[in-house]
Parts: sequence; C-alpha cells; structure tokens
Amino acid sequence: MKILVVLSRLPYPLDKGDKLRAYHQLKHLKQRHQIILCCTSEESPSEKQLAEVRKVCHDLHVFQLKRWRILLSLLVACFSRKPFQVHYFYQKKVHQALKALISAEQPDHIYAQLLRTAEYVKEEYNFAKTLDYQDAFSKGMDRRARLASWPLSEIFAAERKRLIAYENIIFEYFENKSIISEEDRRHIYHPRRNDIAIISNGIDTSFFAREQQNKENRQAKSGYDLLFTGNMSYAPNVEAAVYIVEEVLPLLRKEYEQVTLLIAGSSPSRKVKELAAVKGVEVSGWMDDIRDAYRCARIFFAPMQIGTGLQNKLLEAMAMRLPCITSSLANRALKAEHGRQLLVSDTAQEQAQNILQLLKHPEQRETLGEAGRNYVQQHYSWEASVKQLEKLFSANSITA
Repeated sequence: MKILVVLSRLPYPLDKGDKLRAYHQLKHLKQRHQIILCCTSEESPSEKQLAEVRKVCHDLHVFQLKRWRILLSLLVACFSRKPFQVHYFYQKKVHQALKALISAEQPDHIYAQLLRTAEYVKEEYNFAKTLDYQDAFSKGMDRRARLASWPLSEIFAAERKRLIAYENIIFEYFENKSIISEEDRRHIYHPRRNDIAIISNGIDTSFFAREQQNKENRQAKSGYDLLFTGNMSYAPNVEAAVYIVEEVLPLLRKEYEQVTLLIAGSSPSRKVKELAAVKGVEVSGWMDDIRDAYRCARIFFAPMQIGTGLQNKLLEAMAMRLPCITSSLANRALKAEHGRQLLVSDTAQEQAQNILQLLKHPEQRETLGEAGRNYVQQHYSWEASVKQLEKLFSANSITA
C-alpha cells in the first residue's frame, strides 16, 4: 500500500511524544508499505536529521513554514473559531504544494497526525484518510487553564473551547480516527467517539533494557535517588519538575537530608534551569542517550498533574527496570496496577512516603522494577500497535 503521511514536524530527534509516536509507527509501516512522508518545519533540518528520518520512509518532503506567515496566521486566528495551534501550522503555499504532491502520487491512504495537520488533507475526498488525534488536546488545555494564573488562564480556556469544537467538526472529514488511550477518547465530545480506534504507543524493550547485574553492582551505578525526564519546555513537565522540587523534596529532607534528583530532557525552560540552584538537584538538559539517565537513578518519579495521553517516560523507565511512582492522572492511560507494577499517589505527603519506603528497601525496588518491565513487555508493543493501525488503513483504501 502507498501511504502518504503528514506530520507537523520532522520526527527526529525523538524529544517529543508526537515525534516518538510517528517515528516508530513509520519504522514498522515501512517494512510492508511504501511511505511518502510530508513534514512541515519551522527551521531548516540538519543533514543528520534528514538522514535519520529517511531511514523510516521511502520519500521525504519537508515544507518550510515562514516565520512571518506564522505571526500573520496567529493574528488571523484572533478573528477565527479554529484553534490557534491549527492556524500556527497552516500556510496556504504549503497546502498548495501538498495538494499537488497528493495529486501526483495518488496514494492508497492518507495518514495525518494531530489536529494541526488536518486542514491540509481534510478535503481530499478522493482518498481514504485517517486522523490520529493522539491525545485529547482540549482536556489537556482545560487542565492547563485551571492551573495557570491570569491572563494565561483565560487564553487557555478560550483555546480549550476552540479545540472542543474543532475535535468534533474534524471528525466528520476522516474515514478513520485513532487516539492513544481509552481515557483520551473519553474526552472527545463527539456522539460517535467510540468509533475512534485506540492505537497505543509501544516501547522497544530491546533498546530500553537495563543490564542484568547483581544488586550490589546495580546500586553502585545509581548516582541519583530520583529521576524525572521529558521535554522540559513542555508545560506539564515543567509543572511536574517544579512540584517535585518545591513540594516533595522538602518533605523528604525532613528524614533524608541528602536526597538527590536528576531532571533530564531537552530544552529546559527558565523555571526548570532555576531548579538547579537547589541543593541536590541537577538539570542535565539534552542527553544523547536518555538511557544513561535511567541507569544512574534508583527511582523514577513522575507526579504528572496536567497533560493527556500515554506517558512515554513511564514506558521507558519501566522497561529499564526502574521502580516508578506516578500520579493517578498519568496511570489512567497506562493502566498499571498500584503496588504491583508501580506506585500511584497524588499528594506530596503520600509520594514522599512512597519514595522513602523504596529508598529504605532495595529489594522492593528490585521487585517493582522487574514487574514493571514485564508489564510493558506484555502490553506495549510497537509491532502490535502498528498492526492495528494497518487494519484501519486496509479497511478504507482506494485499493481495498
């Protein structure tokens, strides 16, 4: 099958959830299909980036977004009902170029990732199309609005309303729809939302694999008590990092004064960088191999308070046999069992108690870490996930 894929950005480096999802889906799809990949980009990609992306497609087309047009689009958005992020990524010249490419290639199926790409292909009525909502963006914006201070709270609330309307309207333009979890699907307010297929993320457990070693050697390699990872300019991750340092660490230090924390991930915001001034806290920024962060920690702590979707950071940490503590919000999509594959708690006091319990009992860390890896191996396979996606494509293609 010839599949034309439209992304809002180049799926490399793998520093954001949408990039990771797209990259691994493309990697597996390419084994059985011809992939024509179309990406918008705000910056000129490097040769290394292009070379890495070409590994997961047969043909690559990158459409440059002009900065002045982005600003103009955002101005126009003030007088529109469409979400600001849809306006941000849409440019007419890119649309014209993409239409010409679709006409020339005559793909069997068009796959658009995220609402922000839907405008480019929604009216391609001669072709079967799938839209990957990925997350319930409107719900994520709602949580941000409730936690933000004025005037950001008002801006986020307005964007939430636009997203709810757009998530419903765009539904009708695509034969197939997918989303990352049942929890996210529940927050798409369309009467036929159950028609949206659940296509989960996966984890490469052969890549994310902590070396089997005896307990003494593993403890010797652990340089930090706690670890938190992610794109550190993304609001939910910024909020979580600040929360760990300001709310949980002070409770831990009442009993364990020397507790250490590593915050690892790309593009740390100013607020995250400032956390490095706190004793025992290190902010690494981008790491060439994020596994190095997982290898040097005793506990992975992800107390997510806002955001949607399946947390890839939890899949990675669990695959690396790292015992995990997270919030009920983050575990709704993951669906792991509290006390068996990870620990779930929502207050700083409970989280501090869980952390201290694991720090005091290395055998519990070993047991929880092993159970976590077994869980993601059984439930989160990229191969199985992509096969579900292929079934959607084959059910509605011009050659089916």
